[in-house]
Amino acid sequence: MKPQCFLFHRFLSLLLVLVISFTAGRVAAQSENESYRTTIGSDGVQHVNILAGDYFFRPRHIIVKVNTPVMLVVRVEQGVIPHGLMLKAPKASISIDEDLSRESQTFTFTPTARGKYAFYCPKKLIFFKSHREHGMEGVLEVVE
Repeated sequence: MKPQCFLFHRFLSLLLVLVISFTAGRVAAQSENESYRTTIGSDGVQHVNILAGDYFFRPRHIIVKVNTPVMLVVRVEQGVIPHGLMLKAPKASISIDEDLSRESQTFTFTPTARGKYAFYCPKKLIFFKSHREHGMEGVLEVVE
């Protein structure tokens, strides 16, 4: 193969890798920022699944209806870093402060007031930023 052809093929390969990487990064960033609006199941409950991992919750923005039961199932991605879930909203009758394990954990509550309530991982290692400061947080929005 001629040197010019070899260089051209390498250039095209590199360009393809860059385009794929850029596109994948944009899709991942979009999926992290997408909202999840619950629907009410036949059992009368709003079901929400959250994936927790190294400094993230997915979805990060959850929209539920006021005065309708919510079943929140949280699963932790495999890893060695311990995580937790904190969601304190006394005005809405929501109180969650639990360590998360590799087993899926289910939390049930009925939000009694509209508003936006932060949920986050309260874990922090000494001398390091908290997981929340690393971006492991989200918003539960309660609407009519």
